[in-house]
Amino acid sequence: MVKLALRSGLRWKVSLAIACVGALVAVALSLVVHNAARVSMLNSSRDQMDDRVQIAQRYYESTGGKRMLRAQVNDPALPKQLREAAELGLRATYLQDNGSGAPEVWASTPLRDGKILSIHTRFKDRYDILNDLDRALIIGSVSVVLGGTALGILVGGQLSRRLRKAATAARKVADGESDIRVRDAIGGRVRDETDDLARAVDGMAEALRDRLEAERRVTADIAHELRTPVTGLLTAAELLPPGRPTELVRDRAQAMRTLVEDVLEVARLDGFAERAEMQDIELGEFVERRVRAAAPEAEVTVLRTAYVSTDPRRLERILGNLLANAAKHGKGPVEVTVEGRVLRVRDHGPGFPEELLREGPSRFRTGSEDRAGKGHGLGLTIAAGQARVLGARLTFRNADPVVEGGSGAIAVLWLPESSPTSTSSFPVISV
Repeated sequence: MVKLALRSGLRWKVSLAIACVGALVAVALSLVVHNAARVSMLNSSRDQMDDRVQIAQRYYESTGGKRMLRAQVNDPALPKQLREAAELGLRATYLQDNGSGAPEVWASTPLRDGKILSIHTRFKDRYDILNDLDRALIIGSVSVVLGGTALGILVGGQLSRRLRKAATAARKVADGESDIRVRDAIGGRVRDETDDLARAVDGMAEALRDRLEAERRVTADIAHELRTPVTGLLTAAELLPPGRPTELVRDRAQAMRTLVEDVLEVARLDGFAERAEMQDIELGEFVERRVRAAAPEAEVTVLRTAYVSTDPRRLERILGNLLANAAKHGKGPVEVTVEGRVLRVRDHGPGFPEELLREGPSRFRTGSEDRAGKGHGLGLTIAAGQARVLGARLTFRNADPVVEGGSGAIAVLWLPESSPTSTSSFPVISV
């Protein structure tokens, strides 16, 4: 099952929340005001009609049966409720609302001769006032919602802008720019939760940086201290008499020396202190010569060459490590393709393990069982570190059996068009 995720900015979420709250408050207050005004208007109309019917009763009884204007005696249209109240000897008012226009207000009172005096009218002027009040409430509610939305956009935009600055600064810190501080990046004089988050990220980055630096120094110091005894061991192995045991000792000593050199190189790359010495080279011709020397059995195809500004020594190191990885963990034929600034190395083995594709290369991890048992997992780590120094982008993926014909691991190096920054321009990406 595929979960659909709707992504929206913080600005619009805050604006929508404020608009919804403003709309709910405006509607609630409008309903309360409308109902209160309507009840007050109807009660006032009932009281006024009650006063009128009392005046009409006094006039009728004092004049001997003369009626005032609009007063009726035994009106056939008199509502049943008023007729029943008059039979009980009660003076009453009644509101008759047929749903169209202003409601009709009735008032009735029983007379001494047993008849019922009634009067009724529509207070259309008051009903128009109520309609005007409703229009004013609607305009006010819309104004409140629009004002709240504008305020939400302003507040949410400010908060979103500060968070985006914090995210950009955090990415720069992750890319190795140790002088970046998230709190300084977001700026502003207002102190809120964003500042607390920025200070927490700065503290975490500083602690993590110190820890990584300590680990790097320990690794570099151990590798440096091992270099001298390993060199002495390799020299001593050369003095042993010829034979199979001597060959085994020399082979293991040489492997240990290579491992020490690789660990030192990884420690230097982790320190983000390496700088590229840029030269202009023709990529196609450079790759052909290096592949012919490092892996003569590999197939080189130059689809389109290009002149690039890069560090030839580091580029050769990356290419050599990719070829060595393909030879150790993959199967032939190994194919090297140059297309403009893009360099692609492919083998026809079982492909990269899922951990590498998901997390990227890691030292001392050689992958799955099919690709394990050889090396120490430093080759691709060094290649990724050197690519970072060059400002290049190194990606790893497995071949599509349908589209690309068969299995295999594919490493693609994208060289930049411009010289790299102090900490590189592109990250290492596993696809």
